[in-house]
Amino acid sequence: MARAQFQKGQRVWVDALGAWATIERLIPIWAKGFPEPVRVTYDVGLGREFTAHELAAPEADPVVESAMGGWRLMRAENKWQIPAQVAHHPHPGTHPVVVTDPSGQGGWRVSGAEYDRDPQRLEFQARLIAASPELLNVAAQLVAAVDEAADDAPPEMLQLADLARTALKSVSEIPASAAAPRAAQRIEAA
Repeated sequence: MARAQFQKGQRVWVDALGAWATIERLIPIWAKGFPEPVRVTYDVGLGREFTAHELAAPEADPVVESAMGGWRLMRAENKWQIPAQVAHHPHPGTHPVVVTDPSGQGGWRVSGAEYDRDPQRLEFQARLIAASPELLNVAAQLVAAVDEAADDAPPEMLQLADLARTALKSVSEIPASAAAPRAAQRIEAA
């Protein structure tokens, strides 16, 4: 069974041509009697289909990669409705899944019924969640750059750095109400 290693819209390096390209569509190759595709090829708009071993993803930022594990947006098949029933969805027959675990197991998922209520909003949420490690890195770099030259930074940059610092603090600090039960658990274990 083959799994897609890249997704539609993802920027990839095409090794055979030595050029960057964007995946325009995934082409699953099905075989009778198998529940999943036996091979997946990728159309990048360069005249032929490429296999996964001919493509490479851009190098990820090691800070974000180690802290977040490389989150990615994937599409899962909607098992309860056929594409004709959900033609109003942005991607009929599928719903978004954000994979946050390197093994591809954990992450953010939404039920088909909830997705059917407001697919545009949930598509946006999925893209936002998948991009959040990069946005977190941008915020940290902004704070570091302003802290490095605070006297020379324009007032607008100082305000943006304060907003970024507040956002980073809300992500990195554990609220006191959540920390208290953990401390109690450690005391009980001792």
